[in-house]
Amino acid sequence: MSTDVVMPQLGNEITEAQIDYWSKSPGDKVEKGEMLLTITTPKLTMEIEAPASGTLREIRVPADEIASVGDVLAVIDQA
Repeated sequence: MSTDVVMPQLGNEITEAQIDYWSKSPGDKVEKGEMLLTITTPKLTMEIEAPASGTLREIRVPADEIASVGDVLAVIDQA
């Protein structure tokens, strides 16, 4: 079973954010609640936590790219 890491709603006016940094790479183990990536908008910088434990299978939006609210950023294969 896999779990998508989805770009969260960041407020009524914010519809997208830049991916600044991934703390994990594909193949790395992740724990639910562990910081997975950092995103930035003109108004804030925010850490996104892993929604499930398992192995990071793929990163769909690399660092320095823009993602919209609701986009799948990565996929975690659950342990």
